[in-house]
Amino acid sequence: MSSRSQETEDLVDVDLYDDGSFPQFRFGQAPAGLATRRQLRAMGLSPGGQEPAAQLIWRRGQRMAWLYRIDLAKPKRVPTLAQERALDRAMAARQSCPVCRRRYRYCLPLKTLGSCLECHDGTPADPCDYTTSPDHTLAA
Repeated sequence: MSSRSQETEDLVDVDLYDDGSFPQFRFGQAPAGLATRRQLRAMGLSPGGQEPAAQLIWRRGQRMAWLYRIDLAKPKRVPTLAQERALDRAMAARQSCPVCRRRYRYCLPLKTLGSCLECHDGTPADPCDYTTSPDHTLAA
């Protein structure tokens, strides 16, 4: 091994201005102006590429969530009609039984059973759980 390659392997990326502390808050103690991804999503926002600003800890350190600055968050992207149609086709493939052609309101076990439960073993399906109409509303 050459000495030059040995030097590059020994290099470590160190941020001189990082003291190693990352702000951590217990549940309910985070300051205003910070929100989790789920909270941002409820506000119609997304992190927008920013790094987490702090960490939220609960359940004695067993659970954790990143906190992001609300002022740096960006508006959520709105899917185009073509994207919504593509999502609907993908969900229709997962929710439709190839035997009886019903579209259920949940994903079917097509990889393991190959059909809905009613077609597979005769378990009756609740009529509220499926539609037989070929015209579906968009899933997204």
